[in-house]
Amino acid sequence: MKAKKGFNLREICGEQIIVAEGKENIDFTNIISMNESSAFLWNSVQDKESFTADDLADLLVENYEMEDHTPLDRNRALEDARAMLEKWIEAGIVEL
Repeated sequence: MKAKKGFNLREICGEQIIVAEGKENIDFTNIISMNESSAFLWNSVQDKESFTADDLADLLVENYEMEDHTPLDRNRALEDARAMLEKWIEAGIVEL
């Protein structure tokens, strides 16, 4: 998987939004808002040649913990990463 060129994360009015830049990416029918963790992941993989759900899960486990300060469960992180990737695929901001 690879992030499509021309889609960049910007903060707009306090929200993290994926913005399409360049003529080839103009499509205003889909605005992509990201929470803190999805914005972190996007910034982490945007310039990589490729990444997988496992890579995203590893980033989540390394950088986040549960509210009670216990480590984030790897299986849950992988489930969340897969679900997020599906949304990114639907939105057309990643290439397979």
